[in-house]
Amino acid sequence: MSRTTDSGGEVPAAAGPRDGTVPARARGKAPRLREPAQGAVADRRWQGSITDVRGLLARMHALRDAVRAAGSALAKSWRPHLLKREYYPSAANLAAYIGLRRHDLRAIQRDLTTLGLSSLGRCEGHVMASLDSVIHALKQMTGKRILRRRIAGVASAMTRDEVLLRHHTNRLFGPPPANRRTRFMVTLPTEAATDYGFVREAVKGGMDCARINCAHDDAAAWRAMVRNVRRAAREAGRPCRILMDLGGPKLRTGAIETGPPLLRIRIKRDLRGRPLRPARVILDASERPGPPAPVGRSGDAPARLTVARAWLDQLRRGDTLHFVDVRGRERRLLAERRLSGATFLTSTTRGAWLGADTVFKRVPLRGARAAAATTAIGEIAAAPLEIRLGENDVLLLTRAQTPGEPKRVNRRGQTVAPAHISCSEPRVFSALKVGHHVWIDDGKIGTVVEVLDEHGAWLRVTHARPGGERVAPGKGLNFPDCELPLPALGEADLADLDVAARRADIIGFSFVRSAADMDALVQALAQRGRSDLGIIAKIETRTAVGNLPDIIVHGAGSHAFGVMIARGDLAVEIGYERMAEIQEEILWLCEAAHVPVIWATQVLEGLVKRGRPSRAEISDAAMSERAECVMLNKGPYLIQALAVLDNVIARMQHHQRKKTAQFRALHW
Repeated sequence: MSRTTDSGGEVPAAAGPRDGTVPARARGKAPRLREPAQGAVADRRWQGSITDVRGLLARMHALRDAVRAAGSALAKSWRPHLLKREYYPSAANLAAYIGLRRHDLRAIQRDLTTLGLSSLGRCEGHVMASLDSVIHALKQMTGKRILRRRIAGVASAMTRDEVLLRHHTNRLFGPPPANRRTRFMVTLPTEAATDYGFVREAVKGGMDCARINCAHDDAAAWRAMVRNVRRAAREAGRPCRILMDLGGPKLRTGAIETGPPLLRIRIKRDLRGRPLRPARVILDASERPGPPAPVGRSGDAPARLTVARAWLDQLRRGDTLHFVDVRGRERRLLAERRLSGATFLTSTTRGAWLGADTVFKRVPLRGARAAAATTAIGEIAAAPLEIRLGENDVLLLTRAQTPGEPKRVNRRGQTVAPAHISCSEPRVFSALKVGHHVWIDDGKIGTVVEVLDEHGAWLRVTHARPGGERVAPGKGLNFPDCELPLPALGEADLADLDVAARRADIIGFSFVRSAADMDALVQALAQRGRSDLGIIAKIETRTAVGNLPDIIVHGAGSHAFGVMIARGDLAVEIGYERMAEIQEEILWLCEAAHVPVIWATQVLEGLVKRGRPSRAEISDAAMSERAECVMLNKGPYLIQALAVLDNVIARMQHHQRKKTAQFRALHW
């Protein structure tokens, strides 16, 4: 399928000058559309302008004929894949748009602008009607009369696109909220399975669609999340759709060898070394291993330890917990409040390292009758060793699923063996070649393949920040230079689909690459009796961008359908420099197809994660109003981010509609 960039054929020569330029005598001059008051010179100027308009009219006729022919042929090839007849008009408009964008229109656009006519720059949703409208205006400028019914027909066709887009959006997401037309999608954290209060606040705060990422948690947690969302929507009296996002063939780094099982309690300090606030530690009786020592964290998230339930039941607010950490230093925790029957929040103002043999001694609040009691802390998960890579370092990406290790150095600091880590899918090595680029952890580390052998791919680091970047297990791997021999729906995806088909309203299709991939999902849903579910195609690869028209037709032609611009992986695949350009192309194509777009990845990221947005993030959020849905990721300040996004979007919708600026009255 052709890309939608301005490459391709010219308007036929019969339409005007071969290069499509404006004749020199008319360049930069607007025609005079009234009879001159006097003089033969004025008569000649008028006649010259009419001749130029007639030449432009001929070029527009030729362009329209070429677009109609190309669009009709493309729409005909799509017809067998359109299971829903109601999508025919939208598919025909998409075909016409692709036919139009195969031409370089810049010269014609300049001429039309000079005449004060539409430059076709906002014709995505109604291509043929826009061409007809311009042709009618040019005919009238040459003195020809246009039948009123033809003008009315063009006007009706030009308003139909907004109706179709609104219909398709409502079908996928349900009716919009009262104060804005853009929907908000929220990625649910693990806590959404057990914390109903959070889900209730998210729905009340404006969440219109809850996203459950099937790459995380498990089926039991997903079912609990679904129950909480349905309950919160009923209580709030507003709809909230549920999207279950299949993991797809996401390639990740493998496991890493672990160090000793330790947990670090870390205090955040100011520039003078004084504690800014106490560190929090949650004690629970879940008997699950506590998390390992955090790397690069500054005490914002509470640590978690497991203790005996009988001991925890005796703990009271104000009690002090004495212990000696693994370095032999005496430390204390203050019991603050019980969070639930099996969890208690404590705090400390001094850092500590805890190991599996650490013992807490409870000292009751002065005046309490309870005696002191001790308990050993439960198991602590061992943290992976740190693999840090800087520019020009070597990393071996192994074929074998062996735990990764950092590089080994001798006493002189010389590297004896480079760092190595495995890839979650060994089949990538059959497609990988020397010179291919490999990006790690959403593009934080850039590498190039120098050698391929029986051990794997030897990668040379080409991009990393000063001081190096840490490689962790489970981080994304991108291979933008090769076609990976992986199915769009693996066994794990089909198993997740069994759960999602029974509980979700929409299926998120990760790493879709082609129309054949889309057909595979459509068939899988039909086999499960859920042809009524919506589908969102996540555009994350260079291949998907090139095949986007076919993906849209095969998806929207059979299901309620939308497109997500997954800007994280997509930016790594195509290069950050092209992200803005490709994002615009996707928006244009989807508007031509009358399908909704989800603007995703790192929207208000600073606000969601740290409680404070950057200026660039606010500008990005304002631009997201051009999409039909905006996605926020999980974070501690998510509810605040929903309120800010609602404020920004509700304001911007009065100033802009897609690419069209709307000039309401301004007051200074």
